[in-house]
Amino acid sequence: MIVAVLDIGKTNLKVALVDPETGREIEVRKQANIVLPGPPYPHFDTEGQWTFLTGALKELAAQHAVDAVSITTHGASAALVDAEGALVLPVLDYEHDGPDATAAGYDAVRPTFEESGTPRLGAGLNLGAQLYWMWEAFPETRRTRHILTLPQYWAWRLTGVAASEASSLGCHTDLWTPREARPSTLVRRMGWDELLPDLRRADDVLGPVSPDVARLTGLPPETPVLCGIHDSNASLYPHLRARSGAFSVVSTGTWVVSMAVGGAAVALNPARDTLINVSATGEAVPSARFMGGREYERIRPNTDAPPDPADVRAVLRDRIHLLPAVEPGSGPFQGRAHGWRATPATDGQRSVALAHYLAMMTETCLSMIGAAGPIVVEGPFAANEAYLRMLAAAAGRPVEALTGSVTGTSVGAAMLALGPDGQGPAAQPERVLPDETLAAHARDWCAAVASSTARAVAGEAG
Repeated sequence: MIVAVLDIGKTNLKVALVDPETGREIEVRKQANIVLPGPPYPHFDTEGQWTFLTGALKELAAQHAVDAVSITTHGASAALVDAEGALVLPVLDYEHDGPDATAAGYDAVRPTFEESGTPRLGAGLNLGAQLYWMWEAFPETRRTRHILTLPQYWAWRLTGVAASEASSLGCHTDLWTPREARPSTLVRRMGWDELLPDLRRADDVLGPVSPDVARLTGLPPETPVLCGIHDSNASLYPHLRARSGAFSVVSTGTWVVSMAVGGAAVALNPARDTLINVSATGEAVPSARFMGGREYERIRPNTDAPPDPADVRAVLRDRIHLLPAVEPGSGPFQGRAHGWRATPATDGQRSVALAHYLAMMTETCLSMIGAAGPIVVEGPFAANEAYLRMLAAAAGRPVEALTGSVTGTSVGAAMLALGPDGQGPAAQPERVLPDETLAAHARDWCAAVASSTARAVAGEAG
């Protein structure tokens, strides 16, 4: 079987042909995800995306027999579609601060964290805040026929069938009640329940591609299109299918999202960017996140050369720590300014200390959500040895690094085509065990963070 996966990240667009039974990516087409400056506000170039996606499908379908199409996208985005099928307004870039203008009104109507599992986030990171602002600021919203979360918007473009899906509705939106699997009180209060299409499972086939899409792409007219899934939950999906007992998955990219399955029951703290995600099967999954990929790009050294052992020894000997938060608008240390406890002397030392920082941020997230059992890392950080070793040491548990294409968003989305009983790829991860020398360095980082926190609190009190 070959599944064409539309994988739409915040940074990049990708169309991948994936064999869901082996996890092999057969061919990939990729380009940057462009944000247009406006008017009326910064927004994604939806028609440019459509041109790329359909063009890539046409090129790939000419070379391979495509059996199905699946979709996975970033969260915090939705499309408002009118009765004629046109966008009512452009799809907002969630980093735009427009929704902050109506924050007071929104805070008065949004559900509690206990109901929605959603922390209050800035800009447009809460989809409910986006919609509230649009309804207040743009009279055009009255023409809305459907509110479609992003994977389901692209499924609708391909099939003409409108649907809702729980992993996208439950992605820090304020629109969903994860533990009761229903729309939140906000949806009913705002009258949006009439605009949300019927709920479908992520692995439901919405229909074949439309005749227009078949002509545009060369896909066979009978090609099925799956409902689609939020990207972090696409990363989680293969492990839900393959594992039992407690484990956690760390999905790395622009966002580093940690998800705990079968862990300890803990009280989540929304002020530290913990939340409840909703899996492809509709289960509530305690989660935490930070913008690790963005932080990596901000601090990374000037070379991609790997650090040598002398760099590692120097970082441990000189107690070189990067302290949070490089991106202070999200994550477990919001509002904090980052800094170096000791300055790296070489690019190699900078690389090691940055990897340690990202690992410690990840372990902070995992500890906040009660994670237990092995830690599975997928995405770009799975190839970073210093990150993996420090994460294992800090957590005191094995880390399994999936460095090939045996998991990740594209493979998870492709596996939806196998149905509830299909078998996905058998992962053969690199296993990293805890190291006591690095564990001591991890404890030193925690002590330095605690000390800087105490100084900050004392400064505020003074």
